[in-house]
Amino acid sequence: MHPGRSVRFALQMRRKGFRFVLPAGFVALAFAAAGCGGEDHKNNPRPAVPFEVSAKVGEDKVVVAPSKFGAGLAVFTISNQTDDVVQLALEGPTEAVSEPIEPAGVTDGFKVPVKEGAYEVSAGDESNSRPAELFIGPKRKSSQNELLLP
Repeated sequence: MHPGRSVRFALQMRRKGFRFVLPAGFVALAFAAAGCGGEDHKNNPRPAVPFEVSAKVGEDKVVVAPSKFGAGLAVFTISNQTDDVVQLALEGPTEAVSEPIEPAGVTDGFKVPVKEGAYEVSAGDESNSRPAELFIGPKRKSSQNELLLP
């Protein structure tokens, strides 16, 4: 018994198609390989993880914790415990002033890229609170190999 016409046609196309598909696959693989590794790209290390700093503005003084850390991006969380509107001010190698912070326990924050050196952290010119001291050390190391960072 001989296979029908349509079966013979399908078998011939399968054999012929395979002859054309295999070389086409090799050509596609060659183009893909040619696009890899042609240029050398430098990967710059990731910056250090931002450092979280708490600042409390009280009636008599400003408290900053921690008061010593390495240079880089610092994220200040500020709590105003006074009855007046205040602005946290950093004076030193990097100078920055926060937005006005409402009184009575309102919390706000701001980010500052700080450089190495000694700083004075005050509640602004119109505050009677005694300023705090802040010491910034050498630049913190990269977070390049730290996993699960945001």
